[in-house]
Amino acid sequence: MTTHIEFTSEIIETLNYERYHHPVPLVQRRMETLWLKSHDLPHALIAKLVSVSENTIREYFQLFIEGGTEKLKRVDFYRPESDLVEHTISLEAYFREHPPATIKEAQNRIEKLTGIQRGETQVAEFLKKNSICVAVKLE
Repeated sequence: MTTHIEFTSEIIETLNYERYHHPVPLVQRRMETLWLKSHDLPHALIAKLVSVSENTIREYFQLFIEGGTEKLKRVDFYRPESDLVEHTISLEAYFREHPPATIKEAQNRIEKLTGIQRGETQVAEFLKKNSICVAVKLE
């Protein structure tokens, strides 16, 4: 089944511009796909030229049908959240009262207080992200 989409000259101009100038490569690929579609190229050729499956180009077409170029620009990046987030306030208060001397100490205290075990790198990132200082002892 061939998807028929009407392209105005303004839309083609927008697609042409955004396929090179949008800051997100995924959006550039979407714009390129629709720009190629606007030139009546077969789906198999479009898929080959933009290096995606025909199912993916159909998804791009559906996005365009639902919301035009603005919908093609929408990108929802998945950002996993740490289990420690729900403990941020209590950990921050605890560490302000009892600053850890090392990341290892913070790691142990976090596990003891929350039951959540994390590696030193993850603990360091959590502390940094939440502006919790570690008082380093010089020995």
